[in-house]
Amino acid sequence: MSVAADRIVLEARRWVGTPYRHQSSTLGAGCDCLGLVRGVWREIYGSEPMAIPAYRADLRDVAFAGALQAAADRLLVRAEGLAAGRVVLFRLNGAVAAKHCGILVGGGRFVHAQEGLGVVEANLEGWGTRVAGVFEFP
Repeated sequence: MSVAADRIVLEARRWVGTPYRHQSSTLGAGCDCLGLVRGVWREIYGSEPMAIPAYRADLRDVAFAGALQAAADRLLVRAEGLAAGRVVLFRLNGAVAAKHCGILVGGGRFVHAQEGLGVVEANLEGWGTRVAGVFEFP
């Protein structure tokens, strides 16, 4: 059984306003898109399931192509449909592999960390064609 969606949505929204910091995952101090999901995971489960290797913010970095998808497949539960509380992976700039993630909060909106903006709640409109996978917390 999955963790309650309302708990996940509340936690994701607590992160709104956190500045963007590559490879970080600290509420209020800084995070990137993966750091947001990691922070919500810690709030739900108390600890992270694995150490995160260093990674570059550069979208052209092919060294970790597919790593985000592989981690989601291993640690999360595949889901159908864009429902609140689910983690969504996105392809960026025509890339085949997922390079970005966020948490759906309902009403066609999601929370994600974006360079230059920090953690924001945004409309899913315009992102729908980029969806590479939808997952639930286990």
